[in-house]
Amino acid sequence: MKSLHRLFLLFNTVKRFTFVKYSFAFAFAAIVLISCKSAPQQGAAAPPPPVLPVSSVSGGAETTFVEYPASIQGAVDIDVRPQVSGYLQSVLVNEGAYVTAGQTLFKINENPYREALNNAKASLHAAEAAILNAQLEVDKLTPLVQNKVVSDIQLKTAKTAYKIAQANAEQAKANVASAQINLGYTNVKATVSGYIGRIPKKQGSLVSPADQTALTQLSDIHEVHVYFSLAENDFNSFNANYPGKTPADRIKHLPAVELVLADNSTYPVKGKIDMIDGQFDKNTGAITLRATFPNANGVLRSGNTGKIRLGLLHNDAILVPQSATVEMQDKVFVFTLGDSSKVKKQAITIVGKAGENYLIKDGVKVGDQIVLSGIDKLQEGMVIQPQKAADKVAVTSTKK
Repeated sequence: MKSLHRLFLLFNTVKRFTFVKYSFAFAFAAIVLISCKSAPQQGAAAPPPPVLPVSSVSGGAETTFVEYPASIQGAVDIDVRPQVSGYLQSVLVNEGAYVTAGQTLFKINENPYREALNNAKASLHAAEAAILNAQLEVDKLTPLVQNKVVSDIQLKTAKTAYKIAQANAEQAKANVASAQINLGYTNVKATVSGYIGRIPKKQGSLVSPADQTALTQLSDIHEVHVYFSLAENDFNSFNANYPGKTPADRIKHLPAVELVLADNSTYPVKGKIDMIDGQFDKNTGAITLRATFPNANGVLRSGNTGKIRLGLLHNDAILVPQSATVEMQDKVFVFTLGDSSKVKKQAITIVGKAGENYLIKDGVKVGDQIVLSGIDKLQEGMVIQPQKAADKVAVTSTKK
């Protein structure tokens, strides 16, 4: 019985061993199969380098355009103010109307000034009569003194009285002229031809030369002055790029400038810079320049704003398309092509814009090859397959 029990235990042991053996066999077979399937994937070829357009950078003369905020004023902008006090009797123009020089704009009540003129004339007549009376006294005493009938002191006194009468008459004449001028000031006239502004004072208002508010503004805009400012660095570049030993001489060589209006449209007529301020503003650190534009159609008005588009000539300029640059941490980079077709991220210094291109000061030089597009997926040291892009060459050209 014990023998049978041992035989049974031996049989179970053999059975377990066989099970373990077959389990190992199946596991080994599975590993081999997986390895066989994975081997082709691990041995697959790496993807080819990306094909990206590149071009060589060239240099040349280039005119770039810089815009500066500007304010527009008429050739003559004046306040129309009364020169005498009184009630505003009539307003003879409408707001916004065009008037000519000498045209009457406002009428101030003239009655007090006319009476003052009449009084001055009466005083003049009295002074003239006093001259005649003094002359008669001199004529009467002259022969008496010659005949030694009266003392010559009386004649001298009469002659002095005559001179006093003449002086009084001259003063009376001046008073008449002053009264006439004041009477004329009751007609407020336009000193230049131009457009009338707003009229805050209405008929019946009391006006005075001391009023803070003018009767209106008058603007002569047959041509306009456009004022803009240059910072010190811009002004130094401005002086370096245009010939001339003095500001007046340099102004002669400046090209015409364009005016960009508030709606970003360009004024159809070009202007000319005709004034450079004599000193920098201490508060802003900028210097003011003035350009004059014809305005025959009256399109521009005083108070308009816009931008002056000033062309600056750069010799041996280097231009890089804006699309070939990437901005990171306040710096602008391009990807240059190096040995073995590896790209390198290169920082560049921008000094201006010309159309869709950046004007480069340093960072790249003539002959360098740069990647033109697809740079958002590039990394330092990545290998690419360069393709010459003749239609996207980063070349500078001379603009006229």
